[in-house]
Amino acid sequence: MTATLEAAARPAYSRRRINAVFGTVLLGMLVAALDQTIVGTALPTIVGTLGGAQHLSWVVTSYLLASTITTVVIGKFGDLFGRKLMFQLSMAIFGVGSFFCGFADDMLWLIIWRAVQGIGGGGLMVTATALIADVIPMRERGKYQGLLGSVFGVVTVAGPMLGGFFVDHLSWRWVFYVNIPLVVVAFLVGSATIPTVRSAAKPVIDYLGILFIGLGASGLILVTTWGGTTYAWDSPEIIWTAVGSVLALVLFVLVERRAPEPMLPLRLFANPVFSVAGILAFIVGFAMLGALSYLPTYMQYVRGVSATDSGVRMLPMVFGLLIASTFAGNMVSKTGRYKIFPILGSIGITIGLYLLSTLDAHTSILRSSLFMLVLGVGIGLGMQVLTIVVQNNVDFADLGVATSGVTFLRSIGSSFGAAIFGTIYAGQLSGHLEQIPVPAGVDPRALQVPQLLHKLPEQVAAPFIQAYVDSLHTVFLYAAPVGVLALLVAFFLKEVPLRDTSRAGAVDPGEGFGMPEARDRDQELEHSIALLMFRERRDLGPTLLRRLDSTLDEGALWCLVRVAVRNRRGLPFTVADAAGHVGVPAAVLRPAFDKVIAGGHLAADGDRLLLTDTGQQEFQRIAACWKGWLAEKLADWGPQRELAVAIDRVVERMADQEYESGRHALV
Repeated sequence: MTATLEAAARPAYSRRRINAVFGTVLLGMLVAALDQTIVGTALPTIVGTLGGAQHLSWVVTSYLLASTITTVVIGKFGDLFGRKLMFQLSMAIFGVGSFFCGFADDMLWLIIWRAVQGIGGGGLMVTATALIADVIPMRERGKYQGLLGSVFGVVTVAGPMLGGFFVDHLSWRWVFYVNIPLVVVAFLVGSATIPTVRSAAKPVIDYLGILFIGLGASGLILVTTWGGTTYAWDSPEIIWTAVGSVLALVLFVLVERRAPEPMLPLRLFANPVFSVAGILAFIVGFAMLGALSYLPTYMQYVRGVSATDSGVRMLPMVFGLLIASTFAGNMVSKTGRYKIFPILGSIGITIGLYLLSTLDAHTSILRSSLFMLVLGVGIGLGMQVLTIVVQNNVDFADLGVATSGVTFLRSIGSSFGAAIFGTIYAGQLSGHLEQIPVPAGVDPRALQVPQLLHKLPEQVAAPFIQAYVDSLHTVFLYAAPVGVLALLVAFFLKEVPLRDTSRAGAVDPGEGFGMPEARDRDQELEHSIALLMFRERRDLGPTLLRRLDSTLDEGALWCLVRVAVRNRRGLPFTVADAAGHVGVPAAVLRPAFDKVIAGGHLAADGDRLLLTDTGQQEFQRIAACWKGWLAEKLADWGPQRELAVAIDRVVERMADQEYESGRHALV
């Protein structure tokens, strides 16, 4: 059995403890996700203070790349050593990285500790969702998963504004220092509330695959960052870095072909839907992070607005992204049609990037807002459906790796987007600035700090502002063909009928914004079923009760399941046990149990209650009712024996959760 389903029977968690654990992991995910976007509006000031504009993109890329690689492995470390330990370790690493980022006195130091931050951040995000699965019963998990997924939407809005606020009212260093008290609180609360859960099975970790994909991706990003700026394209440094990166990727392919449980099975690329969705995910990530990283540069250097205002002025893009992704998810859920959204999204990305290339020092706020809105809508339409499309078109055996694979490609695309945007920007800016003589009496460092640049006399500042305009024009103009490529690829996306679980997942914001996670197929199945149950929560209870057609009423079924689960575990059961678990006096429950005893489904042995043969048959009918409903909902996954066995395990786990949660057997 898998890690999630094979764990030993877990103790019941009170509602207060569940909420405490959820609040802790929500805080952990919030601070980790926030650091992907909060730095953007602070970057112009950071570059002005520390110098090194050619390394600007690495402040974003180092965090994102480190967190992407970490999420692939940290989930399995949680199975080995326990989620609680991994959460605490990730939180500590994130806090240390934040502390030293705040003390940076040059760009290299900042980039190194941003990577450390990314390691901790990736661990926090992947352990957060794993802890939800450990603690929260499946029938309630869809609600919590939706709340957790909405974090990514919140930080996309709040991150740029918070970054600007700290720069304007405190210092750019507080973009990192603000994490420290949050880390301390989450660490202490987590130590007291998070349960220690460890898998009974030892997971197989593809260490070599993770190593080679990390080296290959990092090397190629270095090539695109250094080429033409730090080193000439034909320099030995660029050539040998490129050769080493390609060699690492070749070794990755060889390792994945032989690994018992590869992180990215190559057979997935034989599936045309996965291949097309993976390319589209890469491009969407490329466009999103590239734009988010360089729009604040335009706002502050060209328009001369404060860091806070630059974050506010990016809201049209952010709102366009969120509204479009929500709209696309709901329409896919209702209609089952999805191909049109990547096509429309690619058109929006292309037009949006082109329009941004026309921005100059005199573009009105309304006009620039409309341009950003177009780009945001394009990204949102293309982002939400890709994970759903992949989940809908792979076999059950590949469900987990396919889901993590497409989000992994999107995250890698984001890393390349930030790096390539940065390379173009740095190369163009240095070339333009070299052609402008610095007037006597002007400190050259003032030209790198937005606030100081706009304090210079207008005739002095104008040519330097134009240099920033021309540089950003080239950045966005060169990026626009990427949207055209996405459009061409989107036409090859095959549209097939959506499964019920895919329709349910389409409205979950976490599917569009989430990070790659090393969930196995059973864990991914639980995730899908939880979303399905949440979607049909109003009709689920009555539907299952009608299917069961039992002679017992709802209260009697509740009593029966309580006893059955305890008996199945080989544990004694008394009415006092049930009363203590749900927090009511035993006298309140006694009549209900006496009624089930009188009906012959339970027998009393002193204070202990036992399941009779009749009761056992009724309990099996309840389990069969659940299995039948799930089998119908998952019928379009194909008649796979592995899936049938997995459904049996899920139902068994749900029976345990009925006791743990104190909920009704069917409702």
